[in-house]
Amino acid sequence: MLFSSCDKYLEIAPKGTTLLTTVEDYDQWLNAQDLVTGVGAPLCALNYLGDNYDLVNITNPATQVGEMIYLWQPQFSPMLNVAPMFWGEHYAKINLYNTVLVGIDNATGGTQSRIRALKAEALLGRAFEYFYLVNEYAQPYDAASASTELAVPFVTSNDVTQTVPPRSTVAEIYSYIMSDIEAALPNLPDDNSRNRFRGSKASAYSVLARLYFYARNYPEAQKHAQLAIDQGRATMINLNGPLPTSNLVSVRSDVIYGRTVPGLATPTLDFMNTFRSNDRRIRTYYFSRDGYQFITRDATRFMPSDVVPVLGNTNTGTSLPEMKLIVAECAARGGNLELALRHLDEIRRNRFPEDDYEPFVSTDPELVLQEVLLERLHELPFNGLRWFDMRRLKADGRMPAVHRYNAIGEVIATLQPDSERYTLQIPLQVLNYNPNMPQNP
Repeated sequence: MLFSSCDKYLEIAPKGTTLLTTVEDYDQWLNAQDLVTGVGAPLCALNYLGDNYDLVNITNPATQVGEMIYLWQPQFSPMLNVAPMFWGEHYAKINLYNTVLVGIDNATGGTQSRIRALKAEALLGRAFEYFYLVNEYAQPYDAASASTELAVPFVTSNDVTQTVPPRSTVAEIYSYIMSDIEAALPNLPDDNSRNRFRGSKASAYSVLARLYFYARNYPEAQKHAQLAIDQGRATMINLNGPLPTSNLVSVRSDVIYGRTVPGLATPTLDFMNTFRSNDRRIRTYYFSRDGYQFITRDATRFMPSDVVPVLGNTNTGTSLPEMKLIVAECAARGGNLELALRHLDEIRRNRFPEDDYEPFVSTDPELVLQEVLLERLHELPFNGLRWFDMRRLKADGRMPAVHRYNAIGEVIATLQPDSERYTLQIPLQVLNYNPNMPQNP
């Protein structure tokens, strides 16, 4: 059934488009479960690529999709009759957003202002998916080569019978994303706190902040992250209490533009041993079978549902802590240590017991930057961003070789800092339908 409704593996045919006749229909379309679920669902498979993820009982050679992702293999499945991981998911969502963009002008029963608002949300959602695609299937952004490095096809139609566009360049995709968000901004609502899966002006600024951040344009990233903070209504969750009363990411106070996945991952021992012992995140988000000693592999799980169930779902969308960390890192890189330390402190004072909290203080730019990077690793461990951070940091010479180990501690794979594996290959399933599409190394 999947193949009967697919063409060239960009995406499934838009289901039920003939039923979308009113503006209200399109509004509900934007609440689709596929659109509010984080990338690599159900467990945010992007986490498997990160250096803080451990898969102890991996088979060698790998046989499962997750194992192939974990080992950074060129392809995650050789089978042509399975949907391509990541690529297919993003284009599925893009197809849903395009359905709104190409059809809502003919809908009935709504005002023009509401139509413009829904189109704005669809533009923002589409831009968000292309952010992932360009950071998965293209080289890390480099101003010197962005106009020649290939990225992904930019699809604006929901007609799956169309000829698939050629791969746009990195610079073109970044330009498309920025144009979509700039076009959306005037018509986005000021507040999405009743449903943070939906778009808002702060959401748009937060996505732009991510985009500039991973392009290593730190001044613009700082500017837009601050706009997301200032124009939104997100507030920090204080782990000293009280905690949220709902486990829904859609109403969580620190979320700016939400996406949800169940919180579940196995961290490496090296990662867990970077925490200070009194960090409340340890006993809030992690379940341990070795008494939180972190000496036994696979004894500790990132599994907040078993510790603090109300925080059991992880937000892979943008958040207030993420924006504060972007401002802090950009400020540290720009020499504004006072600003960097202020945002760092505003996060950390909500993560350590109040009676023995000590702010981090330093006048050394490198030490401040290192502390911000460590805080970013602790605050955003398994929400799909670590892989993108690794790609970004390797350009600074800050990424060592990463090793994968089997159950008895033998190295079975290594990711070198200069590895071509930092850019994912185009899935074979895509090339099977598009044989002229250039492949990544």
